[in-house]
Amino acid sequence: MPRRHVSLPDAFKLVLGKDQDQWPPAATLIVAAYYGDIRRLKEIAKSMDVEGKGLQETLAHANFLGTYALHAVCDSGNMPTLQYLVEDLNMDVNKPDTMGDLTPAMHAVLYGKLPALRFLADHGANLHQQPKGITLLHAAAEGGRPEIFKFLLSRGVRADVESTSPLTSFTPLFLATCGGYASILEILLEQNADPNVRMGDQVTPISFALRHSSVPCLKLLVQAGADVNGFGSYNPLAKAAKKGLTEAIKCLLEAGADPNVPDSFGRLPIELAAEYGTWEDVELLFPVTSKIPTVADWSVNGIISHVYLEVMQLQDDEFVKKKKSELKRQGTDAFRNEDYLKALEFYTQALKVDQFDATLFSNRSICWLRLGDGMKALYDAIECKNLRPKWAKAYYRKGAALMFMKDYDSAYDALSRGLELDPESEEMETLLWEAMELK
Repeated sequence: MPRRHVSLPDAFKLVLGKDQDQWPPAATLIVAAYYGDIRRLKEIAKSMDVEGKGLQETLAHANFLGTYALHAVCDSGNMPTLQYLVEDLNMDVNKPDTMGDLTPAMHAVLYGKLPALRFLADHGANLHQQPKGITLLHAAAEGGRPEIFKFLLSRGVRADVESTSPLTSFTPLFLATCGGYASILEILLEQNADPNVRMGDQVTPISFALRHSSVPCLKLLVQAGADVNGFGSYNPLAKAAKKGLTEAIKCLLEAGADPNVPDSFGRLPIELAAEYGTWEDVELLFPVTSKIPTVADWSVNGIISHVYLEVMQLQDDEFVKKKKSELKRQGTDAFRNEDYLKALEFYTQALKVDQFDATLFSNRSICWLRLGDGMKALYDAIECKNLRPKWAKAYYRKGAALMFMKDYDSAYDALSRGLELDPESEEMETLLWEAMELK
C-alpha cells in the first residue's frame, strides 16, 4: 500500500530542504493543516487567494505533491482541524488526492487514525471505496490496524471483499497472514473467512504463515480447520522443518500432519529438519516417521549423520553427476517397462541429488499422468516450466496434464505457447487441435 514511512512534514523537507521560509506557500499551508494550526492555515490561504475566491475555495484547490489540507489532517489525525474543514468549510470527504488517488478515509486508515475515520464516516465518507482497486479493509489488514478493521466491519464492509487492483489480488486474510497480524486474522476467521482459500498453484493462508514464519497465525488457521497436509506439491510440515520452526512442527503434528509425505524433491520432513533445523526438531519427528531404508542407524544421531553425509556428497560435482545419471537411467528403464511407480521413485531420488534439472520434472510429470494423477502431473510440469521457461516440452507436459484434468482452455494456452517455441512438434500440434475442438 502507498504509505509513507516518514511524516508528511519530513517528506516535504526531503524534497524542499529544511528552510520552510523558502518553501512554496502551498507546502507551508499543507504542513499547517497537518499540525492543526488553523490560524496559520487561514493566514497562508489568505495570502494565496489573489483572485478573492475565499477561504473555502482556496483550501479546496491548494495542494502540494498531490496532497490537500484535508488529506494532511487525516494523516495526523488532528480532530479540531478536521471538524473545522468538514463542518465549517464543507470540504469534500470523498475527494481523492492527486498523488495516489487516495481519499481522506484511506489516509486515515493508512496512518491508523480511527477517530478521524469514524468522523469521516459519520459525515458521508464512502467506506466501500476502492482507490486504485484497493479497499479500506485491505489497507487496514496490510497495515495491521485491528481496531480500524473491526470498525470497518461494524459499518458493513464485507470481510471477504476482493481487491480489483492489479498490484494485489490478495484478500484481507492473506494480507493479515503475510504481515503476521494474528489479531486481524482472528477477526476474519470469526467472520467465517475460509482458512483453506487458495491462490495460484501453491498459495494458501498456511503457506503464507510459514513463508513469513508466523506461528501465531499458523495456530489460528489450524484451529479454524486449515488443511495441515497441504495440496499438490506443497507440504506444510516439510516447509516448517526446512525453516526450523519448532513450534510450527509441534502444531502441525498435533493437528494430524503426515510426517511421511516427502516434498517435491523427495525429502521427508525429518531429513529437512536434520539439514536445516535443530536437534529438537529431529527428535519431534523421529517417533512418528517411518524408517528410511537408506539410513543404517535409525536413531536421531543416525539420521543427522546420514543427512550430513548426503549434504557433503552433494558438494562433490563428480558424485552428483554420476549419481543423477544412474538414477535417471534406472527411471527411464522402469518407464519403458511401464513400471511407472518405480520410475517415479527413481526420478524423485534423482531430484534429491539435483533439484534444478527440468528434465527430471518433465519425466516425473508423465509418470504421474500415466498413474492417473493429473494434479501432480501439472505441478511437476509447472516446476519444469519455471526452470526452463523457453523449453517447448515443458508446455507440452503442462498441456497434457491440463487436458487430463479437462481444463481445455488452459491446455490450449499452454500448448499454443509450446508450439510457438517448437513449430515442428507434431505431438504438440495434435494435442493443440484436440484442445481446440474440446474447449
